Amino acid sequence: MTTHDIRTSETCRPTGPPVDVVTWRTCRLHEAGFPWALADSVARTSTDLHELLQLVDAGCPPQLAARILAPIDEATGPW
Repeated sequence: MTTHDIRTSETCRPTGPPVDVVTWRTCRLHEAGFPWALADSVARTSTDLHELLQLVDAGCPPQLAARILAPIDEATGPW
């Protein structure tokens, strides 16, 4: 079964007041190539966003980067 996320780039470019941190992290990860579901899952963890983006910038696939940097207590997460 295929699911389609209804989020768009407009979700990440609000015209009003600043968005919350989880939303910002989710959007930043999606802009870096993460699928919405993975971006949302990772954004809610304590994973270091800068280290994660460095791995992806160096060519590491998003799912592998998330797995590499997953905190030990969250290592069994959905990614």
